[in-house]
Amino acid sequence: MSLHPPDLAADQAAALAARTAARAADERIAEIAYAVVDAPVGRLVLAATSEGIVRIAYELQNGGLDAVLDRLAERLSPRIVEAPARLDGARRELDEYFDGRRRDFEVALDFALAGSGFARRVLEAAVRIPFGETSSYREVAGAAGSPNAYRAAGNALGANPLPIVVPCHRVLASTGGLGGYTGGLQRKRLLLDIEGVRPG
Repeated sequence: MSLHPPDLAADQAAALAARTAARAADERIAEIAYAVVDAPVGRLVLAATSEGIVRIAYELQNGGLDAVLDRLAERLSPRIVEAPARLDGARRELDEYFDGRRRDFEVALDFALAGSGFARRVLEAAVRIPFGETSSYREVAGAAGSPNAYRAAGNALGANPLPIVVPCHRVLASTGGLGGYTGGLQRKRLLLDIEGVRPG
């Protein structure tokens, strides 16, 4: 069954859908707004709550848009709407970062998907690694309060719901090698290259 009158042209239907989504976002009927953006590392799905950016997902690495939205619905809320305007600030900061014009992100973050306790502290430690510098898994574990829990730190970084902005790509193996990365090592190399880092 069509949701639009049969005489409504496709472009009018699209405009109506966009206005409806924008109204839902503006009136906070939807709890999560999302947008899909193109980036040098591939298409990204950005999602935000009223608190800030809650998810940045490598679309293809995470099973596609529907899979990302399904997981958001399961873990946070099924009230999700496509509302690119609500993600304009994050999109602009990411564009500036990829263009080499931004070293620090200022967009508000929502750590609702980051877990709690040690995992959350690991991600907060990763945020403090400066642009163009790196740390090791052991050092990040130490900064999170458990220096011997470097494997658990690696797991927490691998589950990072906010890659790029929470720069888990700056965490390397103690040998100086790349270690792992949820978006794949090619993306990790690209992000480090943007920041002028040449890992051993």
